[in-house]
Amino acid sequence: MGTSATRIQPRVRIEDVALAAGVSTATVSRALSHPHLVKATRRESVLRAIKELGYVPDSAARALASGRTHTIGCVVPSIDHAIFAKSTQSLQLALHDVGYQLLLASHDYDVQREHRAVLTMQQRGVDALVLVGTDHAAATWRAIRTWGKPAFLTWSCDPRLPSVGFDNRAVGRTVAEHLLGLGHRRFGVISGFQKNNDRARGRIEGVAAALGSSGLTLKPQQITEQPFSLAGGRLGLRALLGSRVLPTAIICGNDLLATGALLEAQRSGINVPGELSICGVDDQEWAQELNPALTTVGLPTRELGRVTAGHIVRALTEHPFEHQLLLAFELIVRGSTAKAPTTRNAR
Repeated sequence: MGTSATRIQPRVRIEDVALAAGVSTATVSRALSHPHLVKATRRESVLRAIKELGYVPDSAARALASGRTHTIGCVVPSIDHAIFAKSTQSLQLALHDVGYQLLLASHDYDVQREHRAVLTMQQRGVDALVLVGTDHAAATWRAIRTWGKPAFLTWSCDPRLPSVGFDNRAVGRTVAEHLLGLGHRRFGVISGFQKNNDRARGRIEGVAAALGSSGLTLKPQQITEQPFSLAGGRLGLRALLGSRVLPTAIICGNDLLATGALLEAQRSGINVPGELSICGVDDQEWAQELNPALTTVGLPTRELGRVTAGHIVRALTEHPFEHQLLLAFELIVRGSTAKAPTTRNAR
């Protein structure tokens, strides 16, 4: 019995899409490369023709013709933390809507690993780079300065590069002032590791400044650095409870640490907030589901990703954008903080 050969369908060309959409090939190319420059009706016609015909653009040819790969490199400390996942997801979706693809790498707070990731992104021809924070190896700063393409910082601001971030000192100061207003005088801080993490350092500096304004000192023994995890929060609380002077208020570097500290306090029979107030940062969705619900600082991380994407597109299309942009944050007071216990009720 004979067999029939599989017929290979001819590849759909850009000319076929243009004919089906009733536009020029230049309009099809522009709709793919710079969709914001094409009228909505024409863009929809092009996209409909692409879908119906199954057209797959030749990205290599597009890059050769335009000098652009329509990819953006993003290097983050970790993709294991929900806080970075939210901003990265928002960045990816916003870029996708205007025809760009995000390439992602993580470095686990290792500046040398980050440097290698940045070089790889540059070698792959990304059109722009997004980094987190201001702590980078000197070689990374040099690679960015001599690159000749846009690069952006997120989560923190630094005059050396366009930045979209938060005032992390103000975040720490705001939480400390809330607790000082409740009458607390004995503080502990559970932070992530400060090395290569300007956000953690900034928040601790803000706490120290607020305490200093009230005549208090944040001493090294009142600070414990732990991994950003539930276990880190538990270990951090145990370390602080071993201090000679027991705190009545704990400020945590993020909600994960704060949740671990809360669970450890409950395991140890410590009443939160009657004996111990606990604050976090991030306002993760589980924070309000805890018992008691967690007082925290809400950071608009999805807006961070969206605004950064807008800055990237404007930079690539030579439109003006704000060089340094600090996003607003919000203290969200819930049940995990209360007035400082009286002396007779203190542990």
